[in-house]
Amino acid sequence: MDQIKLLRERKQKVENLGKTVRQEIEKLCDNQSFVELAAFSFSSGNEEERIGDGVVTGFATINGYPFYIVAQNFDVSLGGLTKANCEKIARTLNAAEKNETPVVYLLHSQGVCLNEGVSVLEGISELLLKATQLKGTVPQYAVVLGEVYGSVAALASICDAVFFTAQSKLALASPLVLSAKAGKNLKVEEVGGYDALKNAVLPAVLVKDVKEASAKISALTELFSVSVTEAELNKNAPSLNKVADAKALLSVIENPVELGANCYPEVKTVLGRIGGISVAAVIFDKVAISANNMKKIRSFCELACCYGLPLIMLVDCTGIEQSLSVNDSTVLREISEYLSILDATDTAKISVVTGSAIGIGYSLFAAKSVGFDYTYALATSKVALTETAEETDPFLAAQNGYLDNIVEPQFIKQYLTASLQMLIR
Repeated sequence: MDQIKLLRERKQKVENLGKTVRQEIEKLCDNQSFVELAAFSFSSGNEEERIGDGVVTGFATINGYPFYIVAQNFDVSLGGLTKANCEKIARTLNAAEKNETPVVYLLHSQGVCLNEGVSVLEGISELLLKATQLKGTVPQYAVVLGEVYGSVAALASICDAVFFTAQSKLALASPLVLSAKAGKNLKVEEVGGYDALKNAVLPAVLVKDVKEASAKISALTELFSVSVTEAELNKNAPSLNKVADAKALLSVIENPVELGANCYPEVKTVLGRIGGISVAAVIFDKVAISANNMKKIRSFCELACCYGLPLIMLVDCTGIEQSLSVNDSTVLREISEYLSILDATDTAKISVVTGSAIGIGYSLFAAKSVGFDYTYALATSKVALTETAEETDPFLAAQNGYLDNIVEPQFIKQYLTASLQMLIR
């Protein structure tokens, strides 16, 4: 038998059964850069019965940077996970860890293959633990191609960024089941779409398509390396002297990528650059602390500290929301974990009071005592023990040495850039 001809036939069968997912891989990666691994490793059956698998793995480049790729093949058992699938993915993650190479998951699955029973649960445990162990070692990104239900949703939650399109649906179970159990008749996007997951506190990013996700993955990977690029320095922004709210302050950050914009929008969590230096910035918009927005802040700070990104706080916080629901919530636990994260890392930290820093809002996000290297306040800001305090002039805090300087809003980027240059060596 002609072995070369046989190989070509076998490869063609594999490619035909995974044609759709391979097209998505091509959109994600640089042209013809994808190299498939374990191409002839199948979950079950023999070659004559089935040639193809529910997951495609390999490596490629995105904008010239190497990545490992894990892509679920929806054309095989609706992307259903098997124990062999999980082991195949775990082997890819082991390689990513060894070679210190980021991972991109293209997710599209309606759950697990039910005929595998407990075996697939063991595989899922191995996979989720391995993905968790990679956090802070190499970046992991999930692109939700379509339906992603069941345990695969947990894999997405571990990732540093999760990309949604208009076609993406992410849910812990079938949206129809979840809707029925709630006594409602909801559309699938109303259960698992980007806008529906407003309480999930995922590092979600809405994109038009896989191509846009690819560009953002490339940009984020450069940021996670705490790189420095050329930038225009010493340029002031006179418009900030007129309005210095959260929307206006976003202009301080170069090429920003906001994570989790679909949940608790009063807190913006943004990756980008200031003066060409990679940063993670939390921009407050008249925030009263609750368990929910505190969880978002804590999760983002954890991400920043995992990769050693300088942490920038642009603070406008009136303290903890005074309500019964917040009083009987996990807000204190979230605060405790946030403080533990700050204490456990020596990453650069800079705070600027841009609006109000009242009570514990000052203590958590602007005090040098919790680890901020430099603290500033805009001339238009307020710093006080309580909202009803008569004296809120930040000069009083500066006189006691608690603030390093009082700054005109238009010059804040220059102060941040100079501070970062001193802290990043």
